[in-house]
Amino acid sequence: MSATPIELLHHTRRHTQYVRYIDAEHLYLFAKKHNSRITVIRRVGHFVPEGVPLLRISKMVLNPKFEAELRKAFDLGPTRTLENDIEFGILQIVDIALKAISPAVNDPSTAITCIDQLSSILIRFAARENPQTMFYSSAEKLRLSIPWLGFDRLLESAFEQIRLYSQSDVAVSLRLLRALSDIASTLPADEPKTMFVEFGRLLVAGCSEKLGDGVLKEMRSRIASLEKLTQ
Repeated sequence: MSATPIELLHHTRRHTQYVRYIDAEHLYLFAKKHNSRITVIRRVGHFVPEGVPLLRISKMVLNPKFEAELRKAFDLGPTRTLENDIEFGILQIVDIALKAISPAVNDPSTAITCIDQLSSILIRFAARENPQTMFYSSAEKLRLSIPWLGFDRLLESAFEQIRLYSQSDVAVSLRLLRALSDIASTLPADEPKTMFVEFGRLLVAGCSEKLGDGVLKEMRSRIASLEKLTQ
């Protein structure tokens, strides 16, 4: 048995590979069978260059047969897909919004529609049960840890770039604040909501140099309403 964790490296003839699916049950059963512990390093949606580790495994020595068995748990491909990669779908909507608010296009209505769709996705994501990240055997031994996308990261992926590029657009900035309130209002009372207030304050701070006092007053009013949701 190896006391030092061993890394399973990504090897492929195609150098550009993305993680599209991870079979957690397969990895858990493997670790349990061999009395080992697996730590998955790259989650769904991550790019994995040639030679970068996919996982680390403790308390066993890997041979070609075991390596092949572990690789079966990963679906890797040249592009990201929508089936299991919600962030990929969100980034596609964000791309549409960014093009819409660019000076060359100047289409805030499309950007606002994108924000509405993004807020709807985030509300549904927040309402679902969190995926399991730690898998224990009956003896309470940790057999598998696997990373999944968290809500805070998804919120950043959905709104951060739009926030940065919409600082001179009144309609888009106001709709972003409304979206933050809509999402925060749907979360359970015990869920942390300070991230929404912090994001809203960043939005107002970025707009303060480019928008008039009247608009900023409305934005600060919406921030105040957002703060009430966190109390």
